[in-house]
Amino acid sequence: MTGDRIEIRSLRLLGMHGLLDHERHSAQPFEVDLDLELDLEPAAASDDLADTVDYGAVIAATAAVVGGTHHELLESLAGAIAGAVLAQEAVASVTVAVRKLRPPVAYDVASTGVRLTRRR
Repeated sequence: MTGDRIEIRSLRLLGMHGLLDHERHSAQPFEVDLDLELDLEPAAASDDLADTVDYGAVIAATAAVVGGTHHELLESLAGAIAGAVLAQEAVASVTVAVRKLRPPVAYDVASTGVRLTRRR
């Protein structure tokens, strides 16, 4: 692998994920960062979308996961996002960071989150 990557930063989406009852019934904000590792040399040479991954499609797939089936843990949600991204054939690996922007804790914290990497 060349070390090439596509970066998607601060994708803000609403979803109903968490262990607590109110998290299952009220949408809350999540923020997602994605690092897709793939060979970008063909696209750099051709200037053709067919030679890379359409990040719009990756964003839509991520939004479908966050807006879809309930996950109790952020680890599970991040894993489901990684699976959706790896469905794009050209992606060799993906690092997913998911942050809950309003975590249900009794302290002043900007977010809580997880980061995981999955490879083909």
